[in-house]
Amino acid sequence: MNRISAVLLAAGESRRMGEINKLEMNVDGVSLLRHTVNTLLASQLQELVVVLGYQVDKVRFLLEGLPVKIVLNDIYHEGQMTSVHRGLESLSQSCDGVMICLSDQPLIQSSDINIIIDAFEKQNQESILVPTHQGKRGNPIILSHKYKDLILNGQRNLGCKRVIKKNPDVVTTIEMDTNHVIVDIDTPQDYATFQQSL
Repeated sequence: MNRISAVLLAAGESRRMGEINKLEMNVDGVSLLRHTVNTLLASQLQELVVVLGYQVDKVRFLLEGLPVKIVLNDIYHEGQMTSVHRGLESLSQSCDGVMICLSDQPLIQSSDINIIIDAFEKQNQESILVPTHQGKRGNPIILSHKYKDLILNGQRNLGCKRVIKKNPDVVTTIEMDTNHVIVDIDTPQDYATFQQSL
């Protein structure tokens, strides 16, 4: 069984949401961020690092009492890849792959995470696994440990999308039965649509 660690990106400014930090928005009676972390903790992941940045004190409070490693990205304003880099360098356990998770996907369930992990186990050790739904690429993805090392060894500006684009021969996809992997919340309208779907 492959050992999969995860980096959860929660450092962004959520500018398109307006004055509200979307990580505080209510999902199933808790904040969106806490909901996401609980989902990941209930899965087969062996380690979870949460990267914070914007409004760090307020956001850290949302995770109070949860058994996760929290790290701070002081340069989060320079782009999402700086948070990926910060998270990767903070992983403490040896792993076969790293799942890069977004904090604004409220429909993701632990069973979805496990399906993606199980699919990665069937690939070779240098693969990149991308979940899809009806042909549309989604998140979270899993990078082989090889790409973790590649990013940490200086290719910080590579970006996950660029890694995928530069290595199409090792990219595999798994078609998911639900739209959970392609739904995220960026705007008030996204949140309203999500609430209406419940």
